[in-house]
Amino acid sequence: MPHTGDSSQAGAAGDRGRDRVQRAAYDLFSREGARAVGVDTVIAQAGVAKMTLYRNFRSKDDLIIDFLRRREELWTRQWLIAEVIGRAEDPARRLLAIFDVFSEWFARPDFEGCAFLTTMIEFTDRDHPAYRASVAHLANIREFIRALAAEAGIEDTDAFARQWHILMKGSIMAAHEGDTEAGHRARELGELLLRKHGV
Repeated sequence: MPHTGDSSQAGAAGDRGRDRVQRAAYDLFSREGARAVGVDTVIAQAGVAKMTLYRNFRSKDDLIIDFLRRREELWTRQWLIAEVIGRAEDPARRLLAIFDVFSEWFARPDFEGCAFLTTMIEFTDRDHPAYRASVAHLANIREFIRALAAEAGIEDTDAFARQWHILMKGSIMAAHEGDTEAGHRARELGELLLRKHGV
């Protein structure tokens, strides 16, 4: 008679192993960069065998792609977008709320910056899957901005979203430099940009 309990336990153990690898990679890649962290470091932090990692991810590139996907879900959607939507109902105020959220983020001792920007800078080959994935995830953020711009009555939503995203990315890099007021400064520029677009 087959040991169905054993097989389910093996499956659960496999899921736990994958989860531990994902958590370790997320923590390490967020803080230290995806390229700088080796597979052995991820394995050591996860406390799993090397075979467990490669059973779930064919290569380090696959692990990086998975990390970026999780980063979009956890950072972009569950944190940034959720916070922005929860702080205001008016689309223009939601746009400005991005920088209020950023200001709080920049002040945190564990501020680690934007993983999409960091990964894109690390992998300079534009054909590398990590570079392409970073660009795609950044485009998804602009899509959120574009939707808010449309709700606010802005005509050229694509141009506006790119301008607004420049403010966002610039403030993140300024915060990396040590400018703790970067979020407030970007918000002031955002107010000017909204006025220019008639909002």
